[in-house]
Amino acid sequence: MHILVRNLSRTTKEETIRALFEPFGEIASLNIVLDEQTGQSKGFGFVEMPEAAEATAAIKQLNGAKVDGAVIRVKPSESRRPL
Repeated sequence: MHILVRNLSRTTKEETIRALFEPFGEIASLNIVLDEQTGQSKGFGFVEMPEAAEATAAIKQLNGAKVDGAVIRVKPSESRRPL
């Protein structure tokens, strides 16, 4: 399942997101979207988890979690943006 993670702090790193999702199951890919000109985070990213049940559990538990001072929003992604 392709998951959208929004409202990330600009300082949040991929390692932090990986540590949040790994307890729920396998992560096929993970990407924080960066601004092409500055190289800084745009405040959102994508996580791909192959098992739908694990992804659903992660979404349910992590939506509204506080990460690096920001309350993140986690939901199924509506688009298939390449990772």
